[in-house]
Amino acid sequence: MRPTLSLCASMLVLSACSTGSLSNFDLDFRGIGSGFDTTDAVAGATTSRPQPDNRGVISYPNYQVAIARRNDTVADVAARLGTVPAEELARYNGVPVNARLNQGEVLALPRRVSEPSPATGAIGTGPIRPAGSVDVETLAGGAIDRAGAGTSGASAIQTGREPVRHQVQPGETAYSIARRYGVTPAALAEWNGLDAGLNVRSGQYLLIPVLSDSPAARPQIETATTAPGQGSPTPTPPSAATPLPKNTPPAAAKETPETPKSPDLGKQATSVSKSRMGAPVGGSIIRDFNKGKNDGIDIAASSGETVRAAAGGVVAAITEDTDNVPILVLRHDGGLLTVYANVDNLKVRKGDRVDRGQAVATVRSSSSPYLHFEVREGVEAVDPTPYLN
Repeated sequence: MRPTLSLCASMLVLSACSTGSLSNFDLDFRGIGSGFDTTDAVAGATTSRPQPDNRGVISYPNYQVAIARRNDTVADVAARLGTVPAEELARYNGVPVNARLNQGEVLALPRRVSEPSPATGAIGTGPIRPAGSVDVETLAGGAIDRAGAGTSGASAIQTGREPVRHQVQPGETAYSIARRYGVTPAALAEWNGLDAGLNVRSGQYLLIPVLSDSPAARPQIETATTAPGQGSPTPTPPSAATPLPKNTPPAAAKETPETPKSPDLGKQATSVSKSRMGAPVGGSIIRDFNKGKNDGIDIAASSGETVRAAAGGVVAAITEDTDNVPILVLRHDGGLLTVYANVDNLKVRKGDRVDRGQAVATVRSSSSPYLHFEVREGVEAVDPTPYLN
């Protein structure tokens, strides 16, 4: 199966293109080969991250994390904790001691510090535990203690599910991690204080947002109900609703015009072209653009054939699909992007400026070699053919 490029993981792409930066562009391309990308549609609704105490600590039974404040460094967080050396905290999270952290960024604690309590500004005492693990006697005892001390009616034990704590591996992105756990990139960013580019670093610990149990967050399916004893409604057979059609012989089929052949991009490239873009390879289109299913075109080519830049621009990204096959993204004037997949032997690096027609790669060798080529107008995948004609 030929890979299908699914580049629009988020509307954040629009702002990236308008500012000339791809910091918000989903460059992991994990959607290749899956056709239409329904990641956001199937991602579940998530709860909000619990509030930390005055030190910034959120405590769970199996681990604790500290939440950074605006303009914090690792040293600032360590100073508030008081018992974890800044160097140890930085090393555990793979970040320099004096690195400036994002507001709300999560730092995993290498060992436990004192549990949150009202003395540290927390609404309850001890780690956040699953509701089912808190027995009635514990709750009742806490209520009695509060009544004797004249405290408010806030629960002495915080409840909630413990999130998965994921350590970022080389090559992972916020998008690929969000897909892996069935959450949205936006929720992952909100829980972990990620920047506008959703950048993550190798070795960083992330809290995976907890999916909501609220029935309102689940899709509702309307079903017809009947009164008790009435049974279930039975569909009326089509033959009972209308008489069968008369046995009339079908009319003679009209002669259909011959379908025009796909253009040979190689022949077009040999003439003086006034098209907005040049053909990246010679050959005919063997798979047309089909919005949502094939967000580009597949062009027949020879194994090892030179792939050329369709227009002048800058190498915006070089990444790989799930089969570790390189993918090249070029950025052009006017918010346009071109994408070249099923390629090999890249001849450019990220940040290089290229001219129209410049060799940028070769077609990957296979039994049925081809080039997958896309054109993007900001967030939208568009048919590349008008650009090439």
